[in-house]
Amino acid sequence: MRKSNILAGTLAILLTSITTLALTADMKPAALIIAQGGLGDGSWNDAAIAGFDAGLKKNGLEGRPIESKDVVGQGEEIMRRAADGGFGLVISLEWLHGEPMEKLAPDYPDTDWVIMNQTRKGDNLASIVFAEHEGSYLAGALAAMVTADTSIKGINDDLVIGVIGGVKAPGIDKFIVGYIQGAKSVNQDTDVKVAYSDSFGDPAKGQQMAKAMFDDGADIVFQVAGGTGIGIIQAAKSEGHFAIGVDSDQDGMAPGHVLTSMLKRVDVAVEGILDKYATGQFPGGQVVEFDLAQNGVALSEMTFTKDIIPGAYLDKVAQIKSDIIDGKIDVWDVSTQGYPDFFQ
Repeated sequence: MRKSNILAGTLAILLTSITTLALTADMKPAALIIAQGGLGDGSWNDAAIAGFDAGLKKNGLEGRPIESKDVVGQGEEIMRRAADGGFGLVISLEWLHGEPMEKLAPDYPDTDWVIMNQTRKGDNLASIVFAEHEGSYLAGALAAMVTADTSIKGINDDLVIGVIGGVKAPGIDKFIVGYIQGAKSVNQDTDVKVAYSDSFGDPAKGQQMAKAMFDDGADIVFQVAGGTGIGIIQAAKSEGHFAIGVDSDQDGMAPGHVLTSMLKRVDVAVEGILDKYATGQFPGGQVVEFDLAQNGVALSEMTFTKDIIPGAYLDKVAQIKSDIIDGKIDVWDVSTQGYPDFFQ
């Protein structure tokens, strides 16, 4: 009986593999449109390409990334060319491609389309959303605890933290509002300074803005600005304070000066979409969400700062995470609830 079960299991695996190979052999290649900031941002785009490469390799698919110096202005043209060029799956990492993609998708019913960070309609269009507000709430809560503890080197006497977004848009403000709410939940007196760089690829500007924020009393600055955020992390190191990374684990960019990183597992999402595409299970017309419960968002392991953060603070963050997952804490979501009164 045991031998029979093993043989049956082996046969099932072989049949699945043969079916997958048969599907992928006839599959059109996949395209990944890189967002503002480009590859090398150490953040959103780099995390996504890692998942893209892993998904292609695992599923035996062909594919390539597509970059443009004007990815916003040329958005419709880029996507149309990708479909006309024979790509069967087009994934865009650029938030501003949502509207044109929704309009284009019906013109290319044989192409599967994916947009990130928003919900769009279309039978052949899948929307991938993340609970960035939940992960950012944890980052804000931790920052509010740390900024009040002057025994930690790099923390001043002021209850001031900051956040710098790439642009003022709901996709970015979703992080910022969650961060503010998390900080205020720990200490209502925490002052959270907010600024926008209007760029995702200008580290020099990010460094200048972060330095100004540090000079104005902040000792922790959350970066939500892609490649511009590299400069924010550099400023934290040069000024002797802390940054909070975003999207991927950026703790190692300035060891000891990146308090934590708010991980947004776009790599997991992109790889998962390629798995679905390769097996003929593309989630067209669906919204796929990655939240705290699914580990779609999380704080980093804090490899370089865990020893300087009191254990009680980390325990508190863990409890807050559990409470969010259990529904005991309601985190404001700009993408579905609009803007709250506390964010002006």
